[in-house]
Amino acid sequence: MNQLRKFLPLLPATIFIFMGIRWVANPEAAAQAQLMPLLEGMALSSQIADIGALFFCMGGMILLGLITQNKTWFQATVFMLLTIAFMRITAWLFHDAALAIPMIVVELVMSSVLFFGAKRMSKNLSQKES
Repeated sequence: MNQLRKFLPLLPATIFIFMGIRWVANPEAAAQAQLMPLLEGMALSSQIADIGALFFCMGGMILLGLITQNKTWFQATVFMLLTIAFMRITAWLFHDAALAIPMIVVELVMSSVLFFGAKRMSKNLSQKES
């Protein structure tokens, strides 16, 4: 069970890195997976770069957290995921966007996994120092 909790953050890391790479390799499929149209021109450039980088960097930060055992990397990713969920709710409240409950749930679940992973990481470090 401890091994499972130790490597559980590897799941979101893998998913995020795959999604980031997918934005470069197959943007049309990546956009479909995010329930959005593939844009054109400069908007397409921004869509691929911004969304691809977001996913790729979140996955990379989780991997850095696992490798270095530095919980700050997990906390940064949690902050990003919670901000994304907040922005989705804001878009719904103020800009007539659809309320993306399935996406918000995924963001909250992944945030929880990483939050508890960071908490466990700090407990492990304090036990090792004793």
